[in-house]
Amino acid sequence: MDEKAENIKNAKINKVLGMFILFFGTVILVAIFFTETFMGQMTNLVAGLILVLIGGGMMYQSNRRLKGLTE
Repeated sequence: MDEKAENIKNAKINKVLGMFILFFGTVILVAIFFTETFMGQMTNLVAGLILVLIGGGMMYQSNRRLKGLTE
């Protein structure tokens, strides 16, 4: 397999992983409303935001890479 095809494959894998992480970050952010203690809410907020940022960043980067490789 040539290098361009492998880069496209890796970018697609990263995009799916980014969606997966973004989904779980969103679930944790929704869990804030069902958490009783303030410390639990803040923990969910920080963990959810970190996961959303990582997942969103992975998706953004892979979309840019795919756009650059397919043009």
